[in-house]
Amino acid sequence: MFETPHQASRQPFLRRIETVALFTLSDAERAALVALPMQVAQFEPNQDIVREGDRPTRSFTLLSGIACTYKSTLAGKRQVMTYHVPGDVPDFQSLYLEVLDINIATVSACRLGFVSHDAVRGLMRAHPRLTEVFWRATLIDAALVREWMLNTGRRDAYARMAHLFCELVTRLGAVGLAPDRTCELPMTQPELADALGITSVHVNRTIRDLKSAGLITLRDRRLTVHDWPGLQAAAGFDPAYLHLRDAETR
Repeated sequence: MFETPHQASRQPFLRRIETVALFTLSDAERAALVALPMQVAQFEPNQDIVREGDRPTRSFTLLSGIACTYKSTLAGKRQVMTYHVPGDVPDFQSLYLEVLDINIATVSACRLGFVSHDAVRGLMRAHPRLTEVFWRATLIDAALVREWMLNTGRRDAYARMAHLFCELVTRLGAVGLAPDRTCELPMTQPELADALGITSVHVNRTIRDLKSAGLITLRDRRLTVHDWPGLQAAAGFDPAYLHLRDAETR
């Protein structure tokens, strides 16, 4: 069931674009983004949005909720490659790659805004500077994947978990969804295990250790960071790979 979005519902997407852009959007560019013909749909938790092998004719932005990109082995073992937060355009590569080689699924209930590839191409032809923004966003997505490879391959479980929490709080904060470093964390322990490459038992133990250290509270799927410098130190977290810019200060 599709609905027609109003401007307020697009705010995470617009804020993300403004945060990624290396320039201040003109009135015309912002108006063009607001005017994109977007169909908004509600998805339930744990529902595939696109699947490996699909040939999409549209891309989507996440308007609310948390989603993930994942791949699975033939035996059905899943590896989450990254999480997506409101404002992200997780499948933008489908504009140029005919066949998807990834799966993207909801983690929580999500509202998604779908835009046809033809409309995206028209936007970029009419406003060439926005092509730079989308290209930069795609490069940032690649930087996230590189950091996740390092996280799962070389950090211990305690640092992996701390790093994931630092990243999510930083990314959600960039779109105004982590006030006072508190945010929704809808992932179950098995889902976190799929992201971190450890067992659910190890996830439980690691979360307990982070709580005992006074770094975080995690209750009713809501994460609060109590000691931000301490959590960053535990993770070895440097947000430079996120390439975020504060649109409000430019």
